[in-house]
Amino acid sequence: MNIIQLLQTCFRSILRNRMRSLLTSLGVIIGVGSVIIMVALGEGSQREIESRITSMGTNLLQIIPMRRATRSGQQMMMRQSAFTKRDVDKLRDESSFAVAVSGVVNTSATVTGSEGNAQVSIMGVEPDFSIARNYFVDAGIFFDEEDLIARSMVAVLGRTTAKNLFGNAESALSQRIRIGINYFTVIGLLQTKGAGLGGNDQDDVVIVPLDTAMTRLNNSRNINNIVMSVFSKEYMDAASNEARLILCESRGISDVANADFEVMNQADMIDMASATSRTLTTLLAAIAGVSLLVGGIGIMNIMLVSVTERTREIGIRMAVGGRKRDILFQFLTESVILSLMGGLLGIGLAFLACHLLATMGMPTAINPMIVIISALFAAMVGIVFGYYPALKAARLYPIDALRYE
Repeated sequence: MNIIQLLQTCFRSILRNRMRSLLTSLGVIIGVGSVIIMVALGEGSQREIESRITSMGTNLLQIIPMRRATRSGQQMMMRQSAFTKRDVDKLRDESSFAVAVSGVVNTSATVTGSEGNAQVSIMGVEPDFSIARNYFVDAGIFFDEEDLIARSMVAVLGRTTAKNLFGNAESALSQRIRIGINYFTVIGLLQTKGAGLGGNDQDDVVIVPLDTAMTRLNNSRNINNIVMSVFSKEYMDAASNEARLILCESRGISDVANADFEVMNQADMIDMASATSRTLTTLLAAIAGVSLLVGGIGIMNIMLVSVTERTREIGIRMAVGGRKRDILFQFLTESVILSLMGGLLGIGLAFLACHLLATMGMPTAINPMIVIISALFAAMVGIVFGYYPALKAARLYPIDALRYE
């Protein structure tokens, strides 16, 4: 029996009981579809996390004061040493890897505009902050070094804040906002950034000059954290180590191991998030893959039933010259075709489900390699679980098969 005749015979047998064939393949359909969907959701989430981390800045280092426990008598007290302008200036002047360095003062206050008020996150920063954190204006301007030195009462608004305070974001330019008892002139609107890593709205923000924030809003010389952009991703670790040395020298710390601050590497954050996402995706895919095995068992059961139903047919084929291997290949091919049909339908189902999930706002990313592997695995399921029924059919004795009722 040549390959064309073999396929024709198999398809006739499968199409003879269309509904049973479809139900037989259902386990494989669900299994393949589930694996692809789970992996697509995992990879989509991973890319979303990486995108949100990257939106925080390019090759970013964030340096934050670290709380340390100190014992006083029987009590434990938490001490946190803030940064100073001297620390920031020294890091900017001496770092050989930095593209932009900025101190950051964080606070929150009720901000009032002509059309309303809102509780908004306020950041006092230096001009380099826009480069380090990718906060660029698309209307108006960002404040410069002169505004910083003069402690100018100017502000740059995120799109969400501008809309909340003035109804229409574009109308906020050149308008005045009130923060506490202080009035600031809006000189720029930031480009839309969307949600941050923790889901917070990065567009709901007011940015003012660092010195202005320290004197007018916080009444303090303390700087909450430092952001630093490195010119190349390859030098992130070197830049991190150098920043520790420079800041330890600035703060009079002789041993880097005793540093009262922490340098957070953006690349490490991405790697950590990616590793966690990959682990979760693998676990979900493995759980979904169990249904493939269940589908394989279903195929084996139906093929065993098919062998029993077609015993006389097998006997006739053997009587007219059919060889055992022809019978084996016929039933094995039917099993593989059933499994592959289920795999292809599962792939189609997965593409449709991922499209629907994307329209609902859930990030998905279908990996072509996973699709190919799923199809091959479906074929393997057909071979593994179809071999025993095919072998049973091939081992029938022609006389006993012809006499079977």
